[in-house]
Amino acid sequence: MFDNYSLDSTYTLNNGVKIPRIGLGVWKTDNKTAADSVETAIKHGYTLIDTAKQYGNETGVGQGIAAGLEATGKKREDLFVTTKVFNGDQGFDSTLQNFEGTLKRLGLEYVDLYLIHWPVDGKYLDTWRALETLYKAGRVRAIGVSNFDEGHLQEVLDAGEIVPALDQIEFNPIVQDAAIREVAAENNIAIEAWSPLGGGESLNNPVIQEIAQKHGKSVAQVILRFDLQSDIITIPKTVHENRMAENIDIFDFKLTKEEMQLIQGLNQEKRSLWLDDFDWHGDANAYHDQVEHWDDSPADYAD
Repeated sequence: MFDNYSLDSTYTLNNGVKIPRIGLGVWKTDNKTAADSVETAIKHGYTLIDTAKQYGNETGVGQGIAAGLEATGKKREDLFVTTKVFNGDQGFDSTLQNFEGTLKRLGLEYVDLYLIHWPVDGKYLDTWRALETLYKAGRVRAIGVSNFDEGHLQEVLDAGEIVPALDQIEFNPIVQDAAIREVAAENNIAIEAWSPLGGGESLNNPVIQEIAQKHGKSVAQVILRFDLQSDIITIPKTVHENRMAENIDIFDFKLTKEEMQLIQGLNQEKRSLWLDDFDWHGDANAYHDQVEHWDDSPADYAD
């Protein structure tokens, strides 16, 4: 199945829309850096770009998209742009209202995929109704969720009219979320990996290092190949051009069944960020519910 995989290969979502299988993430990137990174990525052939209002860089991403299209001669419809509902905007009316600000910052007339960023307590079902409204109106090509566990997914399935197209979750060698993936598979919901490289614990893992040495590839390349062969869409974040090129140089080798099983065996479910880390859920209060403003952030993030 994966022998002929290429940068142009796509995954068909449950509504028939095709999403590239690998793209660029821009979390923790200021607007200037995001603009440069997105432009560079498009020049290297990336077509999937993932951002969020909470990242505070939708404006930069929009600038990078415009510059990348101009530099390559590609058209808007050649790209697949994902963004997400900010936690503080959740609810039916506020989601619809704040979507207009997102389009303005991105400089786009529509987005390809709009996600609920986190299942904010008491609000995410109303937010889902708003996404359904945007989808029916043709403002977005597909709708989905992010960081929804199996219980949250089931609530949306039970209450909503439209099955989410995708659930974007933390997925890497040490966080593999079998329970979420099982519910998703049963309902034809795609899985997309954020933080696919998993930080130092994955990148320094001796099992993956040995596999990488065998194939003459980097550890990052082996991990991203693992994602693809696990049928998971992946959006590694980098601001370095050489790593952008490296991250898509994964189509000339294939992991064996045994190598896949070895990496699957590294799962520890050690999440780097989860619901209890947010002010609106639990008592941890470790991660504040705010847009990540940068020195170059525009004032219009208040919408």
